[in-house]
This record gives sequence, structure tokens and C-alpha cells, in this order.
Amino acid sequence: MTDQELKDLVAELSRSTAELRASQKETDEQIKRVGEQIGLSQKETDQQIKQVSKQLGELGNKFGSFTEGMAYPSMQKVLESEFGMELVFPNASSKINGRTLEIDVLAYDKAGRNEAAIVEVKSHLTEAGIEQILKTIKEFPAFFPDLADRTIYGIIAAVKIPKNLRTVVQKQGLYLALISDETFKLQVPAGFKPKAFGGNGQKINGSKRTKKSK
Repeated sequence: MTDQELKDLVAELSRSTAELRASQKETDEQIKRVGEQIGLSQKETDQQIKQVSKQLGELGNKFGSFTEGMAYPSMQKVLESEFGMELVFPNASSKINGRTLEIDVLAYDKAGRNEAAIVEVKSHLTEAGIEQILKTIKEFPAFFPDLADRTIYGIIAAVKIPKNLRTVVQKQGLYLALISDETFKLQVPAGFKPKAFGGNGQKINGSKRTKKSK
């Protein structure tokens, strides 16, 4: 190899090294840019997820409020005409020892029958919803001592309810009101026997109540 060939080889290696370094630098910059883009996209995605979650939450709240707002006029009529309740209160609540018991609709008569009805409104009924109203009925006497001696009936007003849960509701002796033409209507199937709950939250056997007491 002549001196010139050696010089040419060194020059070629230098150019190749320079090109490799330039290529590596460009690749690093591309990776950095892609990384920044991915990071930005991830950030935007996270923000979008938060925004969507917030919107879904707000939508759920609005739907829940809409359902409760729609249920109250219907249930007021049902409670007055079918149960003879004279006092009907939406969104009733009571606090005791730092705890709060909330009732979607509470109704009771002024005197005579000494009954009360607790309504739980659900856009989509689940087993947890059934457990919730039973718990509410059980805790009711402690939170509402002035009504503690009354016979209590539970009513679930639901927009949607799986067929299998209808049986569960009936077995628990709870009334069921379903929506029809934007109005909640009481469903009383043949053979249904509602269960009355006493002041201690326990079931009273032998309740024959199906409609308004005369």
C-alpha cells in the first residue's frame, strides 16, 4: 500500500466515521423527537382520559339527578294513591354520630295506620342496590327516632332491572316500581306478599298489605 493509498484510506475512514457520527446524532435527535412526541401524546391521552372520566361522571350524575327528579312526581302519586301516605319528602336525610342516612323518597301517614315507606331510586338496579335499601330500612329507626315505631315498607323505583333481580326484590318483600311512558308505576305481581319492617328494622311476618289501607 502506497503512502497515497494509505492517506486515501484514512480519509475515507474519517469520512465514514463523520457520516456515522452524523447519522447517530440524527438518529438520537429523531429518537428524542419521537420520545417527546410520545410523551406529549401520552400526556394528552392522560388529559383526555381525565376529561372523559369527568364528563362520564357528570353525565352519570346528571342522569341520576334526572332519574330522581322524574321519579319523585310519579312516586308521590303512587305513595298517595296506593299507600295513602299524606306526607311525602324527596331527598330526606338525617345525621347521627357523624353518619348520615339518605333516603331518596320518604313518606308516611299523619295518623291512624302509623306506616312509613322508604323509596330507593335506581337508574340501573343491582344486587348492591337491594342490599342498600334493606340496610337503610334497618338503620331507619335510629336515624329517624320520631318515626321509629312505624311499620315500614320498602319500594325500589328502577329504570332498568335485570329479570333475575325482579325475583330477588319480590323475595325480599320489597315493592317494585318500573318506568313506563316516562312514569314510574307500581308492579304488584299475583301472589306478591310485601314484608313489613318493624321499628327495630326486623321483618314483621304475615303482612297482607298490597294496596292502600282503608
